[in-house]
Amino acid sequence: MKAWAGLLAAAMLSAGAARADEKVTGLPQVDPSVNPCENFYAYACGPWQKANPLPGDQSRWGVMTKLGQDNQSLLRDVLEKLQTSPEPAGQKIGDFYHACMDEAAAEEKRAEPIKPILHVIDGLQSKSELGAEIAALHSIGIRVFFNFGAQPDFEDARQDIANLSQGGIGLPNRDFYLRSGEKDQRQRKDYVAHVAKTFELLGDATPAAVAKAEAVLRIETGLAEQQLSLAQLRVPEQTHHKMPLSELRNLAPSFDWASYLLVSGAPQFRILNIGEPDFIRTVGKLIDDNPLDDVKAYLSWQVLRTYSPWLSKDFVDEDFAFFSKNLNGTAELAPRWKRCVRATDQALGEELGQYFVKQAFGPQHKERMTALVKNLRKAFDEDIESLVWMGPKTKKEAHVKLAAILDKIGYPDHWRDYSALEIKPADLTGNISRAARFEYRRRLSRIGQKHDKSEWSMTPPTVNAYYNSTENDINFPAGILQPPLFNMAADDAVNYGAIGLVIGHEMTHGFDNAGRKFDKDGNLKDWWSEEDAKKFTERAQCVVDQYGGYKVADDVKLNGEATLGENLADNGGLRISLAALHKALRGKKDEKTSEKIGGFTADQRFFLGFAQVWCTNAREEARRTQALTDVHSLAEFRVNGTASNSEAFAKAFNCKPNDAMVRGEKACRVW
Repeated sequence: MKAWAGLLAAAMLSAGAARADEKVTGLPQVDPSVNPCENFYAYACGPWQKANPLPGDQSRWGVMTKLGQDNQSLLRDVLEKLQTSPEPAGQKIGDFYHACMDEAAAEEKRAEPIKPILHVIDGLQSKSELGAEIAALHSIGIRVFFNFGAQPDFEDARQDIANLSQGGIGLPNRDFYLRSGEKDQRQRKDYVAHVAKTFELLGDATPAAVAKAEAVLRIETGLAEQQLSLAQLRVPEQTHHKMPLSELRNLAPSFDWASYLLVSGAPQFRILNIGEPDFIRTVGKLIDDNPLDDVKAYLSWQVLRTYSPWLSKDFVDEDFAFFSKNLNGTAELAPRWKRCVRATDQALGEELGQYFVKQAFGPQHKERMTALVKNLRKAFDEDIESLVWMGPKTKKEAHVKLAAILDKIGYPDHWRDYSALEIKPADLTGNISRAARFEYRRRLSRIGQKHDKSEWSMTPPTVNAYYNSTENDINFPAGILQPPLFNMAADDAVNYGAIGLVIGHEMTHGFDNAGRKFDKDGNLKDWWSEEDAKKFTERAQCVVDQYGGYKVADDVKLNGEATLGENLADNGGLRISLAALHKALRGKKDEKTSEKIGGFTADQRFFLGFAQVWCTNAREEARRTQALTDVHSLAEFRVNGTASNSEAFAKAFNCKPNDAMVRGEKACRVW
């Protein structure tokens, strides 16, 4: 689940401009010096990249990030007004934003707001106290050692059960601890220096701060060594280990699980899922083998890492220098209003989201989006039937699963109730910790309850979309259903290339290398014939090999295994959306819809609409970090990799068999 605006706006034609015999403006801009059959991304995105240089506070700047900032600007206007709102709900949102924007108060308090948390950690006398303390830290959003929460039961998705999963590291993922390259070793040294500097800001002398930082790296490296990789986490069987609670105690016997569960406030349960049992064993061993002072240093660091962005300027700047500048190349700290809009959305997302929906997503938007989803579903149904590699029995089950996919569009049917969350207008860190505790307890309360499929995992202003395997649904927040991705007055070809691709992408996730393992009800259940499963794996390997060959930096290539699901969704989504466009055009009475508009055929406008969704400028550090941490391919590979597998693309742009954008017999296709 784990995202997409700029030049594509130029491709959105007004309703009055859709006639081919009228003067048309606002057509897709392209770079005529580039042959689209050699590098379609450069052809489609070159002008946008030149017109949209990287802002100082961004590590990546693309169509999606620009739309995200446009949404942030709308929310900023809302939040400025809500600071004086007479309504209780609006006042709560306004108070959170007001407290966040009070930089002078943060400067005056320095690290005082988190001193009580650190004092409790410093006062621990025995490892027997760690169970209760770790639960207390988890409850306020400090993710030490492991994660605990609720998730649907993979064997019965109608029910939520308790779940433990890997966590507890400060660097982006396990690879940053385990890779042996020069760049990797340097970043680890920089990380230790950053941790030490943060402890010094807290008041530690340099020798003590360095010793703590080295202990942090040692413990976090121990955790990373036993964590599953990015690719392994995409295999649902790897994280499905349902067992009795008593077994948890056997995995880490010296850890006080009883105190942990009591302090967490979780309902009583007898069965849970442990995502990575070996990781939990490692947690127990690391606690046993490391001195209590080192464990306390690790816990204190996680508190500092979590809250540094909201303390005084010296903490904020040090946090930015490593996590944003060092890891991602970002040149400047984002203005405080942007950081506070994000924080408010995270804390009170569905309350704030109601104001966004009122201004940016009306009933007509939802109606048209629903129609688009319906058209894509029909095209996907026909695509399944046309597959030459899939047998009748598996096809029948695939049709059943597709028909069962629910679509959630724009915003929840029932808004979350935040009345129990206390927000104070002059207590920023307190508000953040109380919001974290509110969400933590809300999630834990679901353990043992019927799973609520009406809930969303993203807030309405979010520029993203997702498919949920255990719910078998596709979710499109109002934030992504904005121009240029979704335009009520857009030319059909461009709209299908943009938002149509997103719809098809999410539908295809239900049948990617992970999603295909869940049935129509969201249960982890094999509904494939053995022969068809083998053919799927063989065809998917083509995609693994293709994308795994793309070089990102001198020492990093794309991870073909980790990005497989997203690449399958891109390729399948493109094919399905184009088929849906063709059906829509055939249904038009106006024969001129098949003519060129501004020099582009409908298929060409479709592919340009698709490509220009991904136009991006990115810093080299950010590209490298993305390749190591993200299950999505980088922008140019999402465009060129996908288009080069499409016969329709080659035909639309009259490409020759030996052109770079034509894979020919090497083309990969699953869906």
